[in-house]
Amino acid sequence: MFSQYFQTLQNCFKVSELRSRIFFTLGLLVVCRLVSMIPLPGLDGAALAEFFTNLRNEQDTPGLLGMYSMFTGGALERCAVGSLGIMPYISATIILQLMTAVVPSLSKLAREEGGRTQIIKYGRYLTVLLCLGQGLVMSMGWEHPERIPGFGNNAFWETHELVSDGGWWYMLRTTLLLTTGTVLLMWLGEQISERGIGNGISLVITVGIIARVDTAVLGMWEMFFPAAGGDPAHPSKALILLILLLAVVGVVIAVTQAMRKIPVQYAQRNVGRKMYQGGSTYFPLKVNYAGVMPIIFAQAILMFPAQIFGTLGGIIQGRGMAEMGQFFINIGDQLAYGNVWNLVMQALMILFFSYFWVATQFNETQIADDLKKAGGYIPGIRPGNATRDFLHHAMSRLTLAGAMFLVIIAVIPTVMARPDVGNIPFPVAQFFGGTSLLIMVGVMLDTMRQMESHLAQHHYDGFLKSGKVRGRF
Repeated sequence: MFSQYFQTLQNCFKVSELRSRIFFTLGLLVVCRLVSMIPLPGLDGAALAEFFTNLRNEQDTPGLLGMYSMFTGGALERCAVGSLGIMPYISATIILQLMTAVVPSLSKLAREEGGRTQIIKYGRYLTVLLCLGQGLVMSMGWEHPERIPGFGNNAFWETHELVSDGGWWYMLRTTLLLTTGTVLLMWLGEQISERGIGNGISLVITVGIIARVDTAVLGMWEMFFPAAGGDPAHPSKALILLILLLAVVGVVIAVTQAMRKIPVQYAQRNVGRKMYQGGSTYFPLKVNYAGVMPIIFAQAILMFPAQIFGTLGGIIQGRGMAEMGQFFINIGDQLAYGNVWNLVMQALMILFFSYFWVATQFNETQIADDLKKAGGYIPGIRPGNATRDFLHHAMSRLTLAGAMFLVIIAVIPTVMARPDVGNIPFPVAQFFGGTSLLIMVGVMLDTMRQMESHLAQHHYDGFLKSGKVRGRF
């Protein structure tokens, strides 16, 4: 098997066009990593890196800052130009997708010729606006980190200082540089998609996640070879983790590719003076239609309630209402990342956002109308409203299965990191599930499919020739 994959990899470099695309992609990804390493002027990146180290040692969970740092490939910890990462562009794209589904003018524009190009342009403008806002907030936070509640021990900042010379010029300079970094990453991602191989934006995120492997390896090493005075983990734990990793990756690959094939029959029809022969095909319904979006939405929202309740409780206690303040603090502790109620809320929100995403992106009415206009029909189902209801029912059941899969994958890292369950360092546990694993697997499968299409044009076997998951009716 490995010899087959090695031969396929060799074939990739035999095709001149594919070889140039691969080298082009690798070169731009190196530039992306450089953007995440160039420090911003006037900031002490070493102090922030020390803060993150202390935060990981104290919490064993990522928190909001740790989660954001994971997506930026550690750029946030280094106070780098790419500290905002590509997330503002992702946020802008998601906002426009949702607006396209609910705003009639945007929906009409998306169906027009050249409309998608115009929407992409709107996404770039919105990205710049989001970068300016987030960059300003981030620069203010770096200048006064002790004012940010819920991100570790604020006493750390009594002896450390991030900004050497603050003021309006510092905030303006930092905001513009952060915006420039994100815009550069966005442009590099678009160039990879156009002239390279794979989805550029997704590859930028994936490379940032893979860059955190060294932290995971260090955490794994400390598990089995701890510092003086620590208890090493049993060697059998390494075998269990390896089996679990292979099992989770295999399940993620299978579910990511799984689909239900809805058979579609086309009748013979006349268009003008031409006669078109009928035929049969299928309409694919993906099991995990929403992808990783529900997990991202749920985790982003659940990062704030614990901090809000904790801060509110502290304010109430400061005004002399100790019992009421402690009540809000206890609620915040129950909703903190890793606790049972946080996991329950996360599961419910993933279920909600899975159906929400499908409801806004999957238009069964339009699909039924298009099939009817093209002379197509599902065997045993009448065209029109009956086809619409059938697609809605089928997609609802698939969405439930996909949402349950996302819930399990999302909670695996948190459960493994709990001291009373797995007691696995979170930098290690995050590669056993969650957002990072779904993104990496999805991007790698998409990249291999594109490489396979280039190889097929030159009569070479691809990576996925024998590994495709067959859909079921």
